[in-house]
Amino acid sequence: MRVVKKINNNVVVCLDQHGEELVAFGKGLGFQKVPYELTDMTKVTMTFYKLNYQYYQLLKEIPTEIFDLSAAIVERAQALIPRILNPNMIFSLADHINFAITRLTHYKSAQLPFSYDVEQLYPQETDVGYYAVRLINRRLNIQLPVSEVTAIAMHFVNSQTNDLATNSSVNSDDEMIKIITKIIEQEYELRINQTEFTYNRFVMHLRYYIKRMKKHEQISENDNSKLFNTMRYDEPEIYLVAKRIADYVDSQLDTNSNDDELFYLMIYVKRIVNKMNTQA
Repeated sequence: MRVVKKINNNVVVCLDQHGEELVAFGKGLGFQKVPYELTDMTKVTMTFYKLNYQYYQLLKEIPTEIFDLSAAIVERAQALIPRILNPNMIFSLADHINFAITRLTHYKSAQLPFSYDVEQLYPQETDVGYYAVRLINRRLNIQLPVSEVTAIAMHFVNSQTNDLATNSSVNSDDEMIKIITKIIEQEYELRINQTEFTYNRFVMHLRYYIKRMKKHEQISENDNSKLFNTMRYDEPEIYLVAKRIADYVDSQLDTNSNDDELFYLMIYVKRIVNKMNTQA
């Protein structure tokens, strides 16, 4: 196998014996000057063929150790969940883990809610969530909150979903998400790349947000009030866009979004706007 491009010290682009391009993971694969022939295949831990552009971007942005963690978690999930998982799970999960660590660093008191409903409805996926949080905390010497169990579990639930297109509730939610996306694009005069993981994470948050509002089960965390007021003061434009989104959702569902829901909308809106601006 011929290594033709270095992404980082542990990830390289290769050509196999048939001339097909692939991405290979392995400790030190990028140390040697490229191009070169890789003869010791025991150094390769993972390979991926026909990656989309956004995955290459993630490989540049996310540390290799996060991808290694994601791969170990997916391997565990394949042993516990008797259903076919999306083959791109390693990338979406790595993106989520990286974002969770960033959120923990910058917003230490901010936590997503742990859902006992998810634990009851999806016990196998929840087991994977517990395994993932323990593994991440041990390997990276950090302390992710227990709420990440639910977030990771839902990644695996969503990876098995095949009937979204025929679900009328999802279709109506999709229309709301389209309008919310337009709100951000209009306010910031930008075009959101809807193939980016940043946008997909935002959409996932919106789905859970809309679902909570429909069930009248909002996030309620007193610890976030100081962070909310600080961010509202420091990021007035982000606050106004988040408020416009919340007002739109409330007008559609006859609800009243609280400050905690607004706070999380602000975090996600800020992330997606920053991401789009760096690509402009």
